[in-house]
Amino acid sequence: MATHNLGRSTFGDPKNAGNLMNIAEAHQLLNEWVPNDRLRLHMKQVAAVMKAWAIKKENANEQTALNWELAGLLHDADWEKYPDDHCRIIIEELEKRNIDPEIIHCIASHGPNYFGVQPENTMDKMIYAIDELSGFVHASALIRPTRYEGMDAKSVLKKLKTPSFAAQVSREDINDSISRIDTSIDELIQFIIEHQKDVS
Repeated sequence: MATHNLGRSTFGDPKNAGNLMNIAEAHQLLNEWVPNDRLRLHMKQVAAVMKAWAIKKENANEQTALNWELAGLLHDADWEKYPDDHCRIIIEELEKRNIDPEIIHCIASHGPNYFGVQPENTMDKMIYAIDELSGFVHASALIRPTRYEGMDAKSVLKKLKTPSFAAQVSREDINDSISRIDTSIDELIQFIIEHQKDVS
């Protein structure tokens, strides 16, 4: 059962399709809502990987890539201040701001086993997969003397098979998210390494 079930599967108003906040506004919201530097870094990393994937793998135009980036940047924006209402608060905030419902749905679907919202399109499925793996890849980098330098997918996969390492990361969710996309876990991990290593 979804632990933070949102109780609905539609979000925002279709007439707001194409309505976006700019990146500066998104960062301002992030800075106001998320005091924790590590959590802000996680969201920035997910945003960078999402944007890169949209451009390099989905041939997205600038506006579509911004959709992906904003979803990644704001997906955990309410987690620190409102853990019991995680996802619900940021969704309501974006609805009040008349943001494109595609972005809101993407955020709502980034943890289907928690929020009860299934990923529908490619952006939804990728935020689920990238979010789960991004944090794990970063944890793997932090214990290396050279951090990201020289790290590859093989070493990350080895740590995934060690249940005690980053135990809070659900291997079940990772496997579920990978089963929904047409990309191998090795390829996605390597892509994440390459596109989040320089984010600060």
